[in-house]
Amino acid sequence: MRNLTEVSLKNKDLVWYFIVVAFLAGIFSFSKLGRMEDPDFTIRTMVVTAAWPGASADLMEEQVTDKLERKFQDLPGIDNIESFTRAGQTCIYVSLREDLDASLIRTSWRDIRNFGNDIKEDLPDGVYGPYYDDRFDDVFGSIYAITGDGYSYEEMRRAAEKARRLILQVPNVQKVELLGVQEEKVYVEIENAKLASLGIPPTAISSAIKSQNIISPSAMVETETDNVYLRITGTFDDLEAIRETPVSANGKIFRLGDIATVERRTAEPMDPKMYYNGEPAIGIAVSMEPGGNVLELGDDLDELIKKISDSEPVGLEIHQVSDQPKVVEESISEFVSTLREAVIIVLIVSFLSLGMRTGMVVAGCIPLVLVATFCGMYIMGIDLQKVSLGSLIISLGLFVDDEIIAVEMMSVKLEEGLSRMEAACYAFRATAMPMLTGTLITCMGFIPIAFAKGITSEFCQSMFPVIAMSLLVSWVISVMVAPLFGTYLIKVKVTDETGSKKNDMYQSRFYVIFRSVLKWCLTHKAVVIAATAGVFAASVVLMDHVHQEFFPQSVRPEIIMSMRLPEGSSLKDTEEEGRRFAEFLDAHSDKINNYSYYVGTGAPRFVLTIDPEADASNFAQFVIVSKDVDSRNEMTAAIRKELSDNFPNIRPNLQYIQTGPPADYPVMMRVSGYDKDEVRRISDEVVRRLVADGGYVDIGRNWNEKTKTVHLELDQAKLRAMGISGQQLAQTLYTEISGAGIAEYYKGDRTIEIQLRLKDVDRSDLSKLKDIQVYIGEKGYVPLSQIAKISYEAENGLIWRYNLLPTITVQANLASGTGNDGAIAAYDMTEDIRKELPLGYSITPAGSLEDSDTAMDFLLTPVPVTVFIVVTLLMIQLRRVKLVILTLLTAPMGVIGVTFGMLFFDKALGFVAYLGILALMGMIIRNSVVLIDQIEKHLEEGETPWDAVVDSAIKRFRPIMLTAATTILGMLPLMTSAFWGPMATAIACGLVIATALTLLVLPTMYAAVYRIKEE
Repeated sequence: MRNLTEVSLKNKDLVWYFIVVAFLAGIFSFSKLGRMEDPDFTIRTMVVTAAWPGASADLMEEQVTDKLERKFQDLPGIDNIESFTRAGQTCIYVSLREDLDASLIRTSWRDIRNFGNDIKEDLPDGVYGPYYDDRFDDVFGSIYAITGDGYSYEEMRRAAEKARRLILQVPNVQKVELLGVQEEKVYVEIENAKLASLGIPPTAISSAIKSQNIISPSAMVETETDNVYLRITGTFDDLEAIRETPVSANGKIFRLGDIATVERRTAEPMDPKMYYNGEPAIGIAVSMEPGGNVLELGDDLDELIKKISDSEPVGLEIHQVSDQPKVVEESISEFVSTLREAVIIVLIVSFLSLGMRTGMVVAGCIPLVLVATFCGMYIMGIDLQKVSLGSLIISLGLFVDDEIIAVEMMSVKLEEGLSRMEAACYAFRATAMPMLTGTLITCMGFIPIAFAKGITSEFCQSMFPVIAMSLLVSWVISVMVAPLFGTYLIKVKVTDETGSKKNDMYQSRFYVIFRSVLKWCLTHKAVVIAATAGVFAASVVLMDHVHQEFFPQSVRPEIIMSMRLPEGSSLKDTEEEGRRFAEFLDAHSDKINNYSYYVGTGAPRFVLTIDPEADASNFAQFVIVSKDVDSRNEMTAAIRKELSDNFPNIRPNLQYIQTGPPADYPVMMRVSGYDKDEVRRISDEVVRRLVADGGYVDIGRNWNEKTKTVHLELDQAKLRAMGISGQQLAQTLYTEISGAGIAEYYKGDRTIEIQLRLKDVDRSDLSKLKDIQVYIGEKGYVPLSQIAKISYEAENGLIWRYNLLPTITVQANLASGTGNDGAIAAYDMTEDIRKELPLGYSITPAGSLEDSDTAMDFLLTPVPVTVFIVVTLLMIQLRRVKLVILTLLTAPMGVIGVTFGMLFFDKALGFVAYLGILALMGMIIRNSVVLIDQIEKHLEEGETPWDAVVDSAIKRFRPIMLTAATTILGMLPLMTSAFWGPMATAIACGLVIATALTLLVLPTMYAAVYRIKEE
């Protein structure tokens, strides 16, 4: 290879030119980089829904859900199909394999639509759908709530709709949705007794209203100059017009307002609601276009919302519920501060170890590497977010290694009397190739995350390009820029001909001790190697005692509290429980900034790492924003106590926002099989095991209870004699009890349905059901009890399925400990149950444990290729198999430090920590290459093997320790990070032990392999 240092020093002006260009380009790139809290990852899930009014959950499952799922199962690339079915509705989640190429996802969603259309004709009559939602991954990072004391829902909706249209005009806004909107209806209600006494059939009322309000095509007169339309009056302009509608029955004409009440009000049962700080609210959820700058969007929204707020009438207020731009700004600011701390630490190490002038060379190279990396990130479209910024901090401790090695060698040669040009060129010849090999090997440690499949790897994928770019740029700078800086800054005292200064340095007390220890190791090879192997084996065994956690919880202040009432509970009951809990939160307002809650649905996906909940009448979800992390923890304890003491009828789930892919509970196990009752029985046993253990709280299942139903056994003989069918009777009951849409009322931008039904007193009391008067045609009205036998039963109100089988998911939170530890322990408890399961039944992990196993499988898939590349690089550099094997044997030494470090600092091993271990092995191999290369150079210079090993370890002690120290100390700011802490701990602790072992054990193994003895 051509001596790049020589090229640089002979073309100083050109190099300075590119340095200036790089700085300017880097500053520009940094200002243009996107800002996000978390990196994007693709959620490969489509939601398919269908409805069949009147069908039970069991019938819906058999006739609709099963048919759709069996058809979707034929789609190539399917990972799993999960669904829940309720009376009259089904919701199917179709998930693609994580290793499916992202470019094929839209094609797959098109195929799902085609498959659904193909099966549609096989679905029963009366089925609506299927309908498709392939935007399940939309993130609504900015959410606002409009509240108004004394304002109706409709008035708040109009204000929200006005704001929505203005927000849609803001740059980078993709979608704006309204939350908690309450549909309005016009209810025409009549007493059951009055209907029967007057003999008015319900059809007479519906026909009268419908015929009065139809908009029909009217005529147009074409004159010589204009087209003039005829507009015919008659449509309802207000409620009074509806009341004036004439109803004809039994030869008489009645005014509708005289026989029925006509009112416009919110729909019953109500639609899902939103509350902000306990007040009814209409939410405005804003999502950003892909690739948009969230900070710029936040500034634009703040400016617009202030203008809208100023223009609203007194009492109508707009509140910020979720402020993702602010969170991103704080997150990036925190990481930039951490990066600054890491830079300062590395500079201090450089100045203290290398001296002021030599340290300034390293100091000058650091910002140059960073700005060049920013350029690369801008070109590759990598945003500033949690992973990319963390990668920069990690790489900071690595990329200064090359500069330190280069300037340290240059300084040594200057001390020996070489000119600046000769010293710099010698440093290139002596260190460039080992450094390049080491740099490439370090990069290879991050290859698994670069080429692994799955959303977890996709989440961390920016790590490899950022670290690889910074390290490769660093190598170029170390051989072209650092020597240039060195020619200006490094000043050393030249040693005399005998090299006394150099000898004095290596004869210091510290080096004398180190030489003695090293010689002892070399003369006791068997003891040292056996002891190292023993400690390594012990660390592997102790690794089982390190906590396991897929991804740690974040330190964001939000608490997400979900409450689920018994299946079949009404929205009114759920709303009342939510109101009671809101009163508890109001009493603790000193610890929270605000809270919002959603009745009948979950919060929208306001951050990518949470999954939105489907609508359900028995479900409510609170998003509580605490003042800080300490307040969050205090509130969590207080909430648990409150729920335990005063909310016995709900099943709660308290969560923090995750730092990785989401899961509802840390402990989740699927119990699947063909028969629902047998699945229930098995899940009962699993729940009993968890309860008996005592280490789990909030234990429950995603479905189990049955719902109440009223069973009407019709007297078919009587119905035939009366000339009425069962379908007609069902329609009559539906109209009288639930209400049937008979016409539409138009007001502003609202199309309001007009419904006919009985008064509340006649339809809301089950004990009066038998007395409801049913119209049977010419024979008038008869009580329901005369034509039907009424009984009360229970049926499945909710059925979950997984891959076409009824499946109950047993769920639990942990009383203490980390997620994967608790999930593994819970799964192990079921071992004897699993052994005795009938054919076709299974208990499998779900949630984080399943995701963790999948992610690790994907992560380990590229490892063989990584090993091949590393071995190839080592063979090119070292040229001998024995040396390659020796180098590779040092890599596992890091596990010793990792195990003891994770135990000492009480960190959990998870996906990010395993990434750190893989990267650590590359760092260790890099140091080993430097040492072995030095030994080979001493042998080439004619030294005896014993002296070559000893002198190489002593000579490379300083650069190896310096590079290790910068890496270790550079990790310190990250060790307190919730996300990066486990990885930083693994790298720092592993490198501490591995560096010491590299300087002592590697020479010992080398001496053992080549049978070197002191001469």
